[in-house]
Parts: sequence; structure tokens; C-alpha cells
Amino acid sequence: MFEQPADFRAECDALYAILTPLKDADFAQAGQFKGWTINEVLGHLHMWNHAADLGLNAPDEFDAMGRSLTAAMRTKKPVRELEAEWRGGIAGHALLEAWRGLYTDMAARFAGADPKHRVKWFGPDMSVRSSITARQMETWAHGQAVYDLLGVHRVDADRIRNIGMLAVNTFGWCFSIRGLPVPGTPPHVRLTLPSGAQWKWFEASEDSFIEGNATEFCQVAAQVRNVADTGLKVAGATAQHWMSIAQCFAGPPEPPPLPGSRFVRAV
Repeated sequence: MFEQPADFRAECDALYAILTPLKDADFAQAGQFKGWTINEVLGHLHMWNHAADLGLNAPDEFDAMGRSLTAAMRTKKPVRELEAEWRGGIAGHALLEAWRGLYTDMAARFAGADPKHRVKWFGPDMSVRSSITARQMETWAHGQAVYDLLGVHRVDADRIRNIGMLAVNTFGWCFSIRGLPVPGTPPHVRLTLPSGAQWKWFEASEDSFIEGNATEFCQVAAQVRNVADTGLKVAGATAQHWMSIAQCFAGPPEPPPLPGSRFVRAV
């Protein structure tokens, strides 16, 4: 057994818990992330959970899904439209329960797999551990827009360390995808987890470091907050540059949100 599948399910369960009291009409509310509605956030998570599940359990079906998406993308159809078509127009509580049913079963299937086994994805294959960690990160990151919209201050658990691992492991990648030289020495990372435990990465330095709250570090890496809106202490040119372009998710380079543009809405 390895902990990431249970962490993924716990992340999903936490988001599910704040959505269950909503009325169906509430799922059409738009949040601060590109104007996505709650329906669109859930539809996005549901579709790519399905893809990851196929990558583990039905690689031929995964390949077929990939071919279908590639053909659709050639028509320049927006991704949100593709995701809406895939889920067949279901929304509100019907979508919420479909998402929950899949993530519950999926977490159990991943828990029974070899964490080092390679599974298919769009791009390079991934390990089972990396695949389910990526799904936790996506749930946590896109979920933040829902928490913000509903005015809920999320209380994280130490499972956020999985997302922090993605952040430190993608240090060099953040530079290379932008065509920038990768700094030879990463800044020291020293953070406090929700439990109060200390989390440290890279060589200790008093001139080049990032220090503070682990949740805020992950918020910057997942681009749900601008570093200026956190209490992180960032010292040195390399650390400052990294935090200005941090991106722990796949895809082309994305700019971080503008300062002050993402926040927990007062309700």
C-alpha cells in the first residue's frame, strides 16, 4: 500500500462535502479561474479522472480516447466544450454524484496497483504514484476556485505534501518550458506543514530560500495565488524568479494570476 490514493480520495471527499448542500442552480455560478462554473470545474476533474483510470486499467480505451480528443482539438473546439460534450450535459448534483462514484472506485483501483508501474498519459508515461498524485493536485488546485467562490477558507491536511513534492520536482521544468536556462542550484525550501511539521528540500542556504506556509507555497506552484498575496519569504534572485513562473501542472507555460485577483470571496 502507498498513501497517495487515500490522499487523492480525501482531497475529493473534502471538496464533495462543501458541494453537497448546494442547490442545482448554484453549480452554474462562475468563479475567479477563467470564469469557470462549478459545473465546469467538476466536469473537468471528472473527465480527466476517467482518462487516468483508463490509463491504469484499459490502455486501449485510453488510446481511443486520445485519438478522439486529438481529432476534436484539430477543429479548434474549446476544451471546456469538449468536456461538456463528454459528460453528456449532466450538471448539478447528478454530475457531483457521477464524479464521486468514479473517484471512489478509482482510488481503490490505484491503491491496489504497483506504485512504480508505468501507465499511459497524454505525453510521457507516468508511474502509478505520479498519476494519482497529479489527480490529487488537480483536485486541490481547481477545488480552490470553488472554495473561493463559496467563501470557504479551506483547512489543509499534511497530504498537501504530495503537491509540494510536485512543486519542487518541477523546479527545472518551470524554466525549460519557457526556453530559459535552468539555474544550477535550486533555492532552499523550508516550509511548515498544517500539522506544524517542518518540510525541507534542496541544500540549506541563507541567501537563496523560500520559507513559510506549505499551503501558500503549493498555492503559488499550482497558480491559484500570486506569490505577492502570500506570506512566503522569498530570498535571492533564483527563488524570486522561480516563484514568478512556478507551475507544477503539465501543459504549455501559463502566467500566474495577477496580484489580488484570487481570494476567498466574502459571503
